[in-house]
Amino acid sequence: MESKIELLDCTLRDGAYITNSKFGTPAIKGIIKKMQDARVDIIECGWLKDKEHEVGSVFYHVPADLEQYFVEKSSSATYVVMIDWDRYNTDNLPPYDGKSIDAIRVVFPHGKHREGIEVGKKIRDKGYKVFFQAANTLAYSNEDLIDLAKCMNEFSPVSLSVVDTFGAMYSDDLERIVRVLDYELDTKIKLGFHSHNNQQLSFALSINFIELLQNSKRNIVIDSSLCGMGRGAGNATTELVVGYLNKKLNAGYDLDEVMDAIDLYMTEFQQKYSWGYSTPYFISGFYQCHVNNIAYLLNHHRTNAKDMRNIISSLSQSDRRKYDYDLLEEKYVENQNRIVDDEAVLHELRGIFHGRKILLLAPGKSIDSDFDKIQKFIAEERPIVVAVNAINPRYDYDYLFFAKSTRYDYASSVYPEQFSLTKKILLSNVKSTADSDECIVNFNRTIKRGWEHFDNATICCLRLMNKLDVAEVILAGFDGFKDDYGQSYADAALPSLNPSNNWHGLNEEIKSIFSDFKASIKNKMQIHFLTESIFDTETKGKN
Repeated sequence: MESKIELLDCTLRDGAYITNSKFGTPAIKGIIKKMQDARVDIIECGWLKDKEHEVGSVFYHVPADLEQYFVEKSSSATYVVMIDWDRYNTDNLPPYDGKSIDAIRVVFPHGKHREGIEVGKKIRDKGYKVFFQAANTLAYSNEDLIDLAKCMNEFSPVSLSVVDTFGAMYSDDLERIVRVLDYELDTKIKLGFHSHNNQQLSFALSINFIELLQNSKRNIVIDSSLCGMGRGAGNATTELVVGYLNKKLNAGYDLDEVMDAIDLYMTEFQQKYSWGYSTPYFISGFYQCHVNNIAYLLNHHRTNAKDMRNIISSLSQSDRRKYDYDLLEEKYVENQNRIVDDEAVLHELRGIFHGRKILLLAPGKSIDSDFDKIQKFIAEERPIVVAVNAINPRYDYDYLFFAKSTRYDYASSVYPEQFSLTKKILLSNVKSTADSDECIVNFNRTIKRGWEHFDNATICCLRLMNKLDVAEVILAGFDGFKDDYGQSYADAALPSLNPSNNWHGLNEEIKSIFSDFKASIKNKMQIHFLTESIFDTETKGKN
Protein backbone atom coordinates (compact mmCIF):
# COMPACT_ATOMS: atom_id res chain seq x y z
CA MET A 1 0.00 0.00 0.00
CA GLU A 2 1.42 3.39 -0.96
CA SER A 3 1.35 6.17 1.56
CA LYS A 4 -1.12 8.99 1.17
CA ILE A 5 0.55 12.38 0.83
CA GLU A 6 -1.08 15.40 2.44
CA LEU A 7 -0.05 18.98 1.70
CA LEU A 8 0.03 21.51 4.53
CA ASP A 9 0.19 25.18 3.55
CA CYS A 10 1.83 27.25 6.30
CA THR A 11 1.84 30.67 4.58
CA LEU A 12 -0.17 32.44 7.28
CA ARG A 13 1.77 30.84 10.12
CA ASP A 14 5.39 30.97 8.92
CA GLY A 15 4.71 34.19 7.01
CA ALA A 16 3.79 35.82 10.32
CA TYR A 17 7.53 36.19 10.98
CA ILE A 18 7.74 38.37 7.87
CA THR A 19 4.64 40.55 8.37
CA ASN A 20 4.79 40.62 12.18
CA SER A 21 1.50 38.69 11.92
CA LYS A 22 -0.30 41.54 10.13
CA PHE A 23 -1.58 40.10 6.86
CA GLY A 24 -4.83 42.08 6.93
CA THR A 25 -8.33 40.65 6.90
CA PRO A 26 -8.71 40.38 3.08
CA ALA A 27 -5.47 38.41 2.71
CA ILE A 28 -6.20 36.08 5.62
CA LYS A 29 -9.68 35.33 4.29
CA GLY A 30 -8.47 35.10 0.72
CA ILE A 31 -5.50 32.80 1.34
CA ILE A 32 -7.60 30.41 3.43
CA LYS A 33 -10.32 30.35 0.77
CA LYS A 34 -7.87 29.87 -2.09
CA MET A 35 -6.11 27.02 -0.29
CA GLN A 36 -9.52 25.38 0.25
CA ASP A 37 -10.35 25.80 -3.43
CA ALA A 38 -6.95 24.38 -4.38
CA ARG A 39 -7.89 21.30 -2.34
CA VAL A 40 -4.93 21.68 0.02
CA ASP A 41 -5.36 19.06 2.75
CA ILE A 42 -4.22 21.04 5.80
CA ILE A 43 -4.35 24.83 6.13
CA GLU A 44 -2.31 26.40 8.90
CA CYS A 45 -4.00 29.68 9.77
CA GLY A 46 -1.54 31.21 12.22
CA TRP A 47 -0.59 31.04 15.91
CA LEU A 48 -2.29 30.94 19.28
CA LYS A 49 -0.70 33.56 21.54
CA ASP A 50 -1.22 34.77 25.09
CA LYS A 51 -2.60 38.13 24.05
CA GLU A 52 -5.85 39.51 22.72
CA HIS A 53 -6.43 39.14 19.00
CA GLU A 54 -5.97 42.17 16.77
CA VAL A 55 -8.19 42.14 13.68
CA GLY A 56 -6.10 41.47 10.57
CA SER A 57 -3.45 39.58 12.52
CA VAL A 58 -2.75 35.84 12.45
CA PHE A 59 -1.97 35.84 16.18
CA TYR A 60 -5.15 34.56 17.84
CA HIS A 61 -5.94 34.31 21.54
CA VAL A 62 -8.64 31.65 21.26
CA PRO A 63 -9.93 29.60 18.30
CA ALA A 64 -13.11 31.66 18.07
CA ASP A 65 -10.95 34.57 16.86
CA LEU A 66 -10.55 32.74 13.55
CA GLU A 67 -14.24 32.38 12.75
CA GLN A 68 -14.39 35.82 11.11
CA TYR A 69 -11.80 34.72 8.52
CA PHE A 70 -13.65 31.69 7.20
CA VAL A 71 -15.78 32.41 4.15
CA GLU A 72 -17.11 28.85 4.24
CA LYS A 73 -15.20 25.98 5.82
CA SER A 74 -14.47 22.97 3.64
CA SER A 75 -15.31 19.55 5.03
CA SER A 76 -12.29 18.08 3.22
CA ALA A 77 -9.68 20.40 4.74
CA THR A 78 -8.15 20.33 8.21
CA TYR A 79 -7.60 23.73 9.83
CA VAL A 80 -4.72 24.09 12.27
CA VAL A 81 -2.82 26.68 14.27
CA MET A 82 0.52 26.39 16.02
CA ILE A 83 1.66 27.02 19.58
CA ASP A 84 5.13 27.06 21.12
CA TRP A 85 5.18 24.38 23.79
CA ASP A 86 5.94 26.89 26.56
CA ARG A 87 4.42 30.12 25.25
CA TYR A 88 0.69 29.54 25.36
CA ASN A 89 -1.44 28.98 28.43
CA THR A 90 -3.70 26.07 27.50
CA ASP A 91 -6.00 27.02 30.40
CA ASN A 92 -7.28 29.73 28.03
CA LEU A 93 -8.16 27.15 25.39
CA PRO A 94 -11.93 26.49 25.31
CA PRO A 95 -13.34 23.04 24.46
CA TYR A 96 -13.45 22.15 20.76
CA ASP A 97 -16.69 23.25 19.07
CA GLY A 98 -15.91 22.61 15.39
CA LYS A 99 -16.53 26.22 14.38
CA SER A 100 -12.94 27.17 13.59
CA ILE A 101 -9.77 25.08 13.94
CA ASP A 102 -9.65 21.30 14.06
CA ALA A 103 -6.13 20.78 15.35
CA ILE A 104 -3.17 22.43 17.07
CA ARG A 105 0.46 21.90 16.13
CA VAL A 106 2.78 21.96 19.13
CA VAL A 107 6.40 22.80 18.40
CA PHE A 108 9.07 21.87 20.93
CA PRO A 109 12.90 22.13 20.90
CA HIS A 110 15.39 19.29 21.01
CA GLY A 111 15.26 17.61 24.42
CA LYS A 112 11.78 18.88 25.30
CA HIS A 113 9.52 16.30 23.63
CA ARG A 114 8.17 14.98 26.93
CA GLU A 115 7.19 18.49 27.98
CA GLY A 116 5.65 19.03 24.55
CA ILE A 117 3.60 15.88 24.89
CA GLU A 118 2.25 17.04 28.27
CA VAL A 119 1.00 20.18 26.53
CA GLY A 120 -0.48 17.98 23.81
CA LYS A 121 -2.42 16.00 26.41
CA LYS A 122 -4.12 19.15 27.68
CA ILE A 123 -5.04 20.11 24.13
CA ARG A 124 -6.46 16.71 23.26
CA ASP A 125 -8.44 16.60 26.50
CA LYS A 126 -10.27 19.66 25.18
CA GLY A 127 -11.23 17.85 21.97
CA TYR A 128 -8.65 19.07 19.45
CA LYS A 129 -6.45 16.91 17.27
CA VAL A 130 -2.75 17.23 18.04
CA PHE A 131 0.18 17.52 15.65
CA PHE A 132 3.79 17.76 16.85
CA GLN A 133 6.81 19.56 15.38
CA ALA A 134 10.24 18.38 16.55
CA ALA A 135 12.27 21.55 16.02
CA ASN A 136 15.89 21.09 14.94
CA THR A 137 15.45 17.37 14.31
CA LEU A 138 18.98 17.33 12.90
CA ALA A 139 20.28 17.62 16.48
CA TYR A 140 18.69 14.27 17.42
CA SER A 141 20.99 11.25 17.58
CA ASN A 142 19.56 7.88 16.57
CA GLU A 143 19.02 7.13 20.26
CA ASP A 144 17.18 10.44 20.65
CA LEU A 145 14.96 9.60 17.70
CA ILE A 146 14.12 6.18 19.13
CA ASP A 147 13.15 7.77 22.44
CA LEU A 148 11.11 10.43 20.60
CA ALA A 149 9.24 7.74 18.65
CA LYS A 150 8.59 5.69 21.81
CA CYS A 151 7.06 8.68 23.56
CA MET A 152 4.99 9.58 20.51
CA ASN A 153 3.68 6.01 20.22
CA GLU A 154 2.44 6.21 23.80
CA PHE A 155 0.59 9.47 23.07
CA SER A 156 -0.41 8.69 19.44
CA PRO A 157 -0.79 12.17 17.88
CA VAL A 158 -2.14 12.70 14.40
CA SER A 159 1.36 13.43 13.12
CA LEU A 160 4.97 14.15 14.02
CA SER A 161 6.98 16.41 11.73
CA VAL A 162 10.70 16.42 11.07
CA VAL A 163 11.82 20.06 11.12
CA ASP A 164 14.94 21.37 9.40
CA THR A 165 14.95 24.44 11.63
CA PHE A 166 18.21 25.91 10.40
CA GLY A 167 17.99 24.74 6.79
CA ALA A 168 21.11 22.69 7.50
CA MET A 169 20.12 19.23 6.29
CA TYR A 170 21.56 17.35 3.36
CA SER A 171 19.88 14.31 1.85
CA ASP A 172 21.86 11.82 3.97
CA ASP A 173 20.80 13.66 7.13
CA LEU A 174 17.16 13.43 6.14
CA GLU A 175 17.53 9.78 5.17
CA ARG A 176 19.01 8.90 8.58
CA ILE A 177 16.20 10.61 10.46
CA VAL A 178 13.42 9.20 8.27
CA ARG A 179 14.87 5.70 8.38
CA VAL A 180 14.84 5.61 12.18
CA LEU A 181 11.48 7.31 12.66
CA ASP A 182 9.68 5.29 9.99
CA TYR A 183 10.90 2.08 11.63
CA GLU A 184 10.21 3.10 15.23
CA LEU A 185 7.05 5.18 14.87
CA ASP A 186 3.61 3.55 14.89
CA THR A 187 2.31 3.55 11.32
CA LYS A 188 -0.94 5.19 12.48
CA ILE A 189 1.07 8.36 13.16
CA LYS A 190 1.70 10.48 10.09
CA LEU A 191 5.25 11.64 9.47
CA GLY A 192 5.70 15.20 8.25
CA PHE A 193 8.52 17.38 6.94
CA HIS A 194 8.97 21.11 7.43
CA SER A 195 11.97 22.53 5.58
CA HIS A 196 13.87 25.81 5.36
CA ASN A 197 15.65 26.99 2.25
CA ASN A 198 18.97 28.22 3.64
CA GLN A 199 20.97 26.02 1.27
CA GLN A 200 18.54 26.06 -1.68
CA LEU A 201 17.56 22.47 -0.82
CA SER A 202 14.06 22.91 0.59
CA PHE A 203 12.16 21.70 -2.47
CA ALA A 204 14.69 18.96 -3.27
CA LEU A 205 14.58 17.62 0.28
CA SER A 206 10.77 17.67 0.20
CA ILE A 207 10.87 15.49 -2.90
CA ASN A 208 13.45 13.27 -1.23
CA PHE A 209 11.20 12.90 1.81
CA ILE A 210 8.27 11.87 -0.37
CA GLU A 211 10.38 9.33 -2.24
CA LEU A 212 11.78 7.85 0.97
CA LEU A 213 8.26 7.12 2.24
CA GLN A 214 6.37 6.55 -0.99
CA ASN A 215 6.15 2.79 -0.47
CA SER A 216 5.56 3.02 3.26
CA LYS A 217 2.26 2.15 4.92
CA ARG A 218 2.46 5.51 6.64
CA ASN A 219 0.68 8.68 5.53
CA ILE A 220 2.93 11.71 5.21
CA VAL A 221 2.57 15.49 5.44
CA ILE A 222 4.59 18.03 3.45
CA ASP A 223 4.76 21.64 4.62
CA SER A 224 5.04 24.48 2.12
CA SER A 225 4.11 28.14 1.79
CA LEU A 226 3.09 30.40 -1.08
CA CYS A 227 6.22 31.85 -2.71
CA GLY A 228 8.20 30.12 0.05
CA MET A 229 7.13 32.84 2.48
CA GLY A 230 8.73 32.32 5.87
CA ARG A 231 11.34 33.53 8.30
CA GLY A 232 14.84 34.02 6.94
CA ALA A 233 15.41 31.83 3.91
CA GLY A 234 11.78 30.75 3.81
CA ASN A 235 10.28 27.35 3.08
CA ALA A 236 9.49 24.98 0.25
CA THR A 237 7.10 26.79 -2.08
CA THR A 238 3.52 25.59 -2.30
CA GLU A 239 3.39 26.19 -6.05
CA LEU A 240 6.48 24.02 -6.67
CA VAL A 241 5.29 21.22 -4.39
CA VAL A 242 1.82 21.25 -5.96
CA GLY A 243 3.36 21.13 -9.42
CA TYR A 244 5.50 18.15 -8.46
CA LEU A 245 2.71 16.24 -6.73
CA ASN A 246 0.32 16.79 -9.65
CA LYS A 247 2.83 15.92 -12.35
CA LYS A 248 4.56 12.97 -10.73
CA LEU A 249 1.89 11.53 -8.44
CA ASN A 250 -1.40 12.71 -10.01
CA ALA A 251 -2.34 14.44 -6.78
CA GLY A 252 -5.18 16.57 -8.16
CA TYR A 253 -4.48 19.92 -6.48
CA ASP A 254 -5.80 22.94 -8.36
CA LEU A 255 -2.68 24.85 -9.42
CA ASP A 256 -4.78 27.67 -10.91
CA GLU A 257 -6.19 28.46 -7.46
CA VAL A 258 -2.65 28.50 -6.05
CA MET A 259 -1.61 30.91 -8.81
CA ASP A 260 -4.63 33.08 -8.06
CA ALA A 261 -3.64 33.24 -4.41
CA ILE A 262 -0.17 34.45 -5.41
CA ASP A 263 -1.49 37.03 -7.87
CA LEU A 264 -4.17 38.37 -5.54
CA TYR A 265 -2.41 38.33 -2.18
CA MET A 266 1.32 37.60 -2.36
CA THR A 267 2.49 40.25 -4.83
CA GLU A 268 1.95 43.05 -2.30
CA PHE A 269 3.92 41.19 0.38
CA GLN A 270 6.75 40.50 -2.06
CA GLN A 271 6.98 44.22 -2.77
CA LYS A 272 6.94 45.22 0.92
CA TYR A 273 9.04 42.45 2.46
CA SER A 274 11.96 40.22 1.60
CA TRP A 275 12.56 36.56 2.37
CA GLY A 276 14.16 33.58 0.69
CA TYR A 277 17.66 32.35 -0.03
CA SER A 278 20.53 34.75 0.55
CA THR A 279 24.20 34.38 1.38
CA PRO A 280 23.71 35.35 5.05
CA TYR A 281 21.00 32.72 5.43
CA PHE A 282 23.25 30.17 3.73
CA ILE A 283 25.70 30.88 6.57
CA SER A 284 22.85 30.29 9.03
CA GLY A 285 22.10 26.92 7.44
CA PHE A 286 25.70 25.84 7.02
CA TYR A 287 26.49 26.45 10.69
CA GLN A 288 23.06 25.36 12.02
CA CYS A 289 22.61 28.85 13.40
CA HIS A 290 19.42 30.55 14.58
CA VAL A 291 18.30 33.14 12.02
CA ASN A 292 17.98 35.81 14.71
CA ASN A 293 21.77 35.87 14.96
CA ILE A 294 22.00 36.58 11.24
CA ALA A 295 19.33 39.27 11.42
CA TYR A 296 21.13 40.95 14.32
CA LEU A 297 24.44 41.13 12.46
CA LEU A 298 22.71 42.46 9.35
CA ASN A 299 20.49 45.01 11.03
CA HIS A 300 22.86 46.28 13.68
CA HIS A 301 26.22 46.07 11.93
CA ARG A 302 25.60 45.56 8.21
CA THR A 303 28.12 42.73 8.54
CA ASN A 304 29.52 41.42 5.26
CA ALA A 305 29.41 37.72 4.43
CA LYS A 306 33.04 36.92 5.25
CA ASP A 307 32.96 38.60 8.65
CA MET A 308 29.57 37.08 9.38
CA ARG A 309 30.91 33.61 8.67
CA ASN A 310 33.88 34.19 10.95
CA ILE A 311 31.68 35.53 13.75
CA ILE A 312 29.18 32.67 13.55
CA SER A 313 31.92 30.04 13.29
CA SER A 314 33.51 31.45 16.46
CA LEU A 315 30.36 30.54 18.44
CA SER A 316 29.97 27.11 19.97
CA GLN A 317 27.34 24.88 18.37
CA SER A 318 25.03 25.30 21.34
CA ASP A 319 25.39 29.10 21.19
CA ARG A 320 24.62 29.13 17.47
CA ARG A 321 21.28 27.41 18.03
CA LYS A 322 20.03 30.13 20.35
CA TYR A 323 20.38 33.89 20.23
CA ASP A 324 22.33 35.67 22.92
CA TYR A 325 22.73 39.20 21.60
CA ASP A 326 25.22 40.22 24.26
CA LEU A 327 27.46 37.31 23.31
CA LEU A 328 26.99 38.05 19.63
CA GLU A 329 27.94 41.69 20.16
CA GLU A 330 31.04 40.57 22.04
CA LYS A 331 32.02 38.30 19.15
CA TYR A 332 31.34 41.07 16.62
CA VAL A 333 33.57 43.51 18.50
CA GLU A 334 36.23 40.83 18.86
CA ASN A 335 36.11 40.22 15.10
CA GLN A 336 36.29 43.92 14.25
CA ASN A 337 38.97 44.77 16.79
CA ARG A 338 41.90 43.21 15.04
CA ILE A 339 44.31 45.16 17.19
CA VAL A 340 47.40 46.37 15.38
CA ASP A 341 50.33 48.52 16.46
CA ASP A 342 49.44 51.70 14.59
CA GLU A 343 51.53 54.28 16.48
CA ALA A 344 54.18 54.45 13.76
CA VAL A 345 51.46 54.74 11.10
CA LEU A 346 49.76 57.60 12.92
CA HIS A 347 53.09 59.37 13.41
CA GLU A 348 53.87 59.05 9.69
CA LEU A 349 50.41 60.26 8.61
CA ARG A 350 50.54 63.23 10.99
CA GLY A 351 53.75 64.34 9.33
CA ILE A 352 52.18 64.11 5.86
CA PHE A 353 48.78 65.65 6.70
CA HIS A 354 50.04 68.42 9.02
CA GLY A 355 49.22 71.91 7.76
CA ARG A 356 47.41 70.63 4.65
CA LYS A 357 43.81 71.00 3.61
CA ILE A 358 42.19 67.59 3.25
CA LEU A 359 39.51 66.92 0.64
CA LEU A 360 37.40 63.85 1.43
CA LEU A 361 35.59 62.52 -1.62
CA ALA A 362 32.70 60.39 -0.37
CA PRO A 363 30.86 58.28 -2.98
CA GLY A 364 27.70 60.40 -3.31
CA LYS A 365 26.33 61.35 -6.71
CA SER A 366 27.43 64.99 -6.35
CA ILE A 367 31.07 64.10 -7.08
CA ASP A 368 29.89 63.43 -10.62
CA SER A 369 27.37 66.26 -10.97
CA ASP A 370 29.81 68.81 -9.44
CA PHE A 371 32.92 67.37 -11.06
CA ASP A 372 34.11 70.67 -12.59
CA LYS A 373 33.64 72.54 -9.32
CA ILE A 374 35.59 69.91 -7.40
CA GLN A 375 38.39 69.78 -9.95
CA LYS A 376 38.71 73.55 -9.83
CA PHE A 377 39.02 73.42 -6.06
CA ILE A 378 41.71 70.75 -6.31
CA ALA A 379 43.67 72.79 -8.87
CA GLU A 380 43.50 75.99 -6.83
CA GLU A 381 43.89 74.68 -3.26
CA ARG A 382 46.13 71.64 -3.77
CA PRO A 383 44.57 69.59 -0.96
CA ILE A 384 45.40 66.02 -0.08
CA VAL A 385 42.62 64.11 -1.83
CA VAL A 386 41.25 61.08 -0.01
CA ALA A 387 38.67 58.69 -1.47
CA VAL A 388 36.22 57.47 1.18
CA ASN A 389 35.23 53.81 0.84
CA ALA A 390 35.01 53.94 -2.97
CA ILE A 391 36.96 54.83 -6.11
CA ASN A 392 35.60 57.17 -8.75
CA PRO A 393 37.86 56.72 -11.80
CA ARG A 394 37.40 60.36 -12.85
CA TYR A 395 39.58 61.50 -9.96
CA ASP A 396 43.22 61.16 -8.99
CA TYR A 397 43.63 60.42 -5.31
CA ASP A 398 46.49 60.71 -2.87
CA TYR A 399 44.95 58.11 -0.58
CA LEU A 400 42.14 55.58 -0.56
CA PHE A 401 40.41 55.17 2.80
CA PHE A 402 38.42 51.96 3.43
CA ALA A 403 36.28 51.20 6.47
CA LYS A 404 34.56 48.11 5.03
CA SER A 405 36.17 45.03 3.48
CA THR A 406 33.27 44.75 1.01
CA ARG A 407 34.16 48.14 -0.50
CA TYR A 408 37.89 47.34 -0.38
CA ASP A 409 37.30 44.12 -2.35
CA TYR A 410 34.97 45.87 -4.81
CA ALA A 411 37.49 48.65 -5.53
CA SER A 412 40.38 46.22 -6.00
CA SER A 413 38.31 44.12 -8.42
CA VAL A 414 36.61 46.85 -10.47
CA TYR A 415 39.46 49.41 -10.58
CA PRO A 416 42.58 47.25 -10.16
CA GLU A 417 45.07 49.63 -11.79
CA GLN A 418 44.04 52.75 -9.89
CA PHE A 419 43.70 50.70 -6.72
CA SER A 420 47.25 49.30 -6.99
CA LEU A 421 48.82 52.68 -7.81
CA THR A 422 47.26 54.59 -4.89
CA LYS A 423 48.30 54.49 -1.24
CA LYS A 424 45.65 53.10 1.08
CA ILE A 425 44.57 53.79 4.65
CA LEU A 426 42.63 50.85 6.06
CA LEU A 427 40.85 50.27 9.31
CA SER A 428 41.89 47.10 11.11
CA ASN A 429 38.48 45.49 10.58
CA VAL A 430 39.32 45.43 6.85
CA LYS A 431 42.82 43.97 7.18
CA SER A 432 45.24 43.39 10.03
CA THR A 433 48.38 42.87 7.95
CA ALA A 434 49.40 45.66 5.60
CA ASP A 435 50.80 45.36 2.10
CA SER A 436 53.64 47.69 1.15
CA ASP A 437 51.31 50.46 -0.03
CA GLU A 438 48.90 50.24 2.93
CA CYS A 439 48.62 51.90 6.34
CA ILE A 440 46.42 50.21 8.93
CA VAL A 441 44.71 52.11 11.75
CA ASN A 442 42.88 50.47 14.63
CA PHE A 443 39.15 50.35 14.01
CA ASN A 444 38.36 51.49 17.55
CA ARG A 445 40.17 54.79 17.04
CA THR A 446 37.59 55.88 14.46
CA ILE A 447 34.27 54.87 16.00
CA LYS A 448 31.96 55.87 18.81
CA ARG A 449 29.26 53.39 19.74
CA GLY A 450 25.71 54.34 20.60
CA TRP A 451 24.09 54.23 17.15
CA GLU A 452 23.12 51.30 14.98
CA HIS A 453 25.28 52.55 12.09
CA PHE A 454 28.09 53.93 14.21
CA ASP A 455 30.71 52.93 11.64
CA ASN A 456 29.70 55.27 8.80
CA ALA A 457 32.84 55.49 6.64
CA THR A 458 32.87 59.27 6.15
CA ILE A 459 32.55 59.94 9.87
CA CYS A 460 35.17 57.27 10.62
CA CYS A 461 37.47 59.12 8.24
CA LEU A 462 36.68 62.43 9.94
CA ARG A 463 37.53 60.92 13.30
CA LEU A 464 40.85 59.77 11.87
CA MET A 465 41.57 63.26 10.51
CA ASN A 466 40.96 64.60 14.00
CA LYS A 467 43.41 62.04 15.43
CA LEU A 468 45.96 63.26 12.88
CA ASP A 469 45.54 66.85 14.10
CA VAL A 470 44.20 68.02 10.72
CA ALA A 471 42.99 71.62 10.95
CA GLU A 472 40.67 71.80 7.92
CA VAL A 473 38.62 69.21 6.07
CA ILE A 474 36.51 69.80 2.98
CA LEU A 475 33.73 67.32 2.20
CA ALA A 476 32.32 66.39 -1.21
CA GLY A 477 29.97 63.53 -2.03
CA PHE A 478 28.66 63.28 1.53
CA ASP A 479 25.21 63.89 0.11
CA GLY A 480 22.77 61.80 2.11
CA PHE A 481 20.75 58.86 0.85
CA LYS A 482 17.79 58.90 -1.51
CA ASP A 483 15.02 56.29 -1.49
CA ASP A 484 16.31 55.10 -4.86
CA TYR A 485 19.64 53.49 -3.98
CA GLY A 486 20.92 53.95 -7.54
CA GLN A 487 20.43 57.72 -7.25
CA SER A 488 22.46 57.97 -4.05
CA TYR A 489 25.86 57.00 -5.39
CA ALA A 490 28.02 58.09 -8.31
CA ASP A 491 28.57 54.37 -8.89
CA ALA A 492 25.11 52.78 -8.81
CA ALA A 493 26.69 49.31 -8.63
CA LEU A 494 28.50 50.07 -5.39
CA PRO A 495 27.65 47.32 -2.85
CA SER A 496 24.97 48.47 -0.44
CA LEU A 497 25.83 48.61 3.26
CA ASN A 498 22.21 49.14 4.35
CA PRO A 499 20.31 45.84 3.97
CA SER A 500 17.13 47.21 5.55
CA ASN A 501 16.78 49.89 2.81
CA ASN A 502 15.53 52.33 5.47
CA TRP A 503 17.25 55.31 3.88
CA HIS A 504 15.36 58.01 5.78
CA GLY A 505 16.18 56.39 9.09
CA LEU A 506 19.83 56.06 8.07
CA ASN A 507 20.00 59.74 7.11
CA GLU A 508 18.59 60.78 10.48
CA GLU A 509 21.04 58.57 12.31
CA ILE A 510 24.05 59.91 10.39
CA LYS A 511 22.87 63.46 11.13
CA SER A 512 22.90 62.59 14.81
CA ILE A 513 26.37 60.99 14.65
CA PHE A 514 27.79 63.89 12.63
CA SER A 515 26.32 66.46 15.01
CA ASP A 516 27.74 64.60 18.00
CA PHE A 517 31.18 64.44 16.36
CA LYS A 518 31.24 68.15 15.58
CA ALA A 519 30.27 68.95 19.15
CA SER A 520 33.06 66.71 20.46
CA ILE A 521 35.83 68.44 18.47
CA LYS A 522 34.50 71.95 19.09
CA ASN A 523 36.62 74.27 16.91
CA LYS A 524 39.70 72.06 16.77
CA MET A 525 39.00 71.03 13.15
CA GLN A 526 37.08 73.09 10.61
CA ILE A 527 34.68 71.14 8.35
CA HIS A 528 33.37 72.67 5.14
CA PHE A 529 31.06 71.27 2.45
CA LEU A 530 32.07 71.67 -1.18
CA THR A 531 28.94 69.96 -2.52
CA GLU A 532 25.36 70.07 -1.30
CA SER A 533 24.56 67.73 1.57
CA ILE A 534 21.58 67.10 3.82
CA PHE A 535 24.09 66.98 6.68
CA ASP A 536 25.27 70.57 6.06
CA THR A 537 23.01 72.26 8.59
CA GLU A 538 25.23 75.32 9.06
CA THR A 539 25.20 76.42 5.41
CA LYS A 540 21.49 75.73 5.12
CA GLY A 541 20.84 77.80 8.19
CA LYS A 542 22.49 80.79 6.54
CA ASN A 543 20.42 80.56 3.36
